[in-house]
Amino acid sequence: MTCSQETQDIIRVVAAAAYDKLATDPVLIDVSERLLLADAFVIASAPTERQVRAIAENVMDEVATELHLRPERIEGRSDARWMLLDYGDVVVHVLVEEDRAYYALEKLWGDQPAQHLADPGAEADQAHVRAV
Repeated sequence: MTCSQETQDIIRVVAAAAYDKLATDPVLIDVSERLLLADAFVIASAPTERQVRAIAENVMDEVATELHLRPERIEGRSDARWMLLDYGDVVVHVLVEEDRAYYALEKLWGDQPAQHLADPGAEADQAHVRAV
């Protein structure tokens, strides 16, 4: 995926913030060839509405702290089964696991390039282990 440095930074911070709150299987889908409104979707899930809200809130906090950005739009805050955070070029979807399976966004966008996002914290832990 070729995208701006800002988009890459948003994706990096979103992945770290999602993993920090135990998000399940964050995936990056490159939708730049099909949509004019966004370059990428980040999709993650959690077992409960409470955890979906915690992940989304942490993403918003970390992106605001590190990149000084706020979402242009937030959807789903009231019931928190599916929260959408629109950062312009990056749209973040955090869903309850059963809704993620039901709506199957990865399959809907299956003809677009996708990749699992690695846990940046685990990579740092592995680097520390190797360095010792």
